[in-house]
Amino acid sequence: MGVHLDHTIVWCRDQRVSADFLVEILGLDEPTRFGPFIVVDVGNGLTLDYHEVDGDIASQHFAFLVGEDDFDAIFGRIVECGLEHWADPAKVESQAINRNDGGRGVYFEDPDGHLLEIITRRYGSGG
Repeated sequence: MGVHLDHTIVWCRDQRVSADFLVEILGLDEPTRFGPFIVVDVGNGLTLDYHEVDGDIASQHFAFLVGEDDFDAIFGRIVECGLEHWADPAKVESQAINRNDGGRGVYFEDPDGHLLEIITRRYGSGG
């Protein structure tokens, strides 16, 4: 079978706000509840399980590999929502996308400050 990441817990302030944000921006199916989590299925058998916490939340990074048409749709929603976005993870190249490895990529934050990224080519894949 090999090793496949099944799920990861995403710490957040408000499960509904965070899960709905991801679903809306990426164009995913509605989240579901499982125990104390609100679960977003991101495809390939992987779920992000949102869990509310008090106190500080350390920013995590989540990168999503998407097709060219999906990139256009997602990036359109990012712009339409007026979200700040960057071409790089250091957030230097504001309101821009990158063209690494012959693809396109962009970084943006979710409501809890997690750095999300969409890319059309895996890094190091050439192009």
